[in-house]
Amino acid sequence: MPRPAAFRLFRVGLAVLGIASFVMACEAGPPATPAITPGTSSQPRVVVIVAKDFTYAPPVVDLVPGETVLLQVINGGLALHEAAFGDQAVQDAWETADTAYASAPPGVEPQVSVAPDRGGLRIVVRSGERLDVTWTVPADAATGGAAWFVGCHIPGHWSQGMVIPVRFVGPGGVPLGSASAGGSVVP
Repeated sequence: MPRPAAFRLFRVGLAVLGIASFVMACEAGPPATPAITPGTSSQPRVVVIVAKDFTYAPPVVDLVPGETVLLQVINGGLALHEAAFGDQAVQDAWETADTAYASAPPGVEPQVSVAPDRGGLRIVVRSGERLDVTWTVPADAATGGAAWFVGCHIPGHWSQGMVIPVRFVGPGGVPLGSASAGGSVVP
């Protein structure tokens, strides 16, 4: 049965509004980091990451070098996902290693690994699953100028944009290397 013209117009209007909202959100960039109390081994700071069908939430992960965090990685999608933390060399290593999934038969995912010096941190979560991992962010993670990311390397996921940046911040939430409110540069 054909839909009334008013209904079709309403759907088009919703689509336009959705696209406009998306564009405005993309231009705004990730929100400012609130003040952070760095986690300790006795009281890790909780960091929640939701993986869902080629996206992550939040759009950026804020970490304080040397802090201990309790990563709660939730797979809200239908496919297997992972969260690999590290610089581009780590991401490249997992992208290469996970190509084994591309030709694997259905069922249990193949076991893959990378060299220990390129491993970073990798958390694999099945659909509907939540994994909690306590991790101490390397104290030197923000040195050397290499950007860090959280990426999914299940075949095709990285290429579809399933990657978000890690922003290293100080305890006050000010990104490291940026000007603070007082005008000085945070080391």
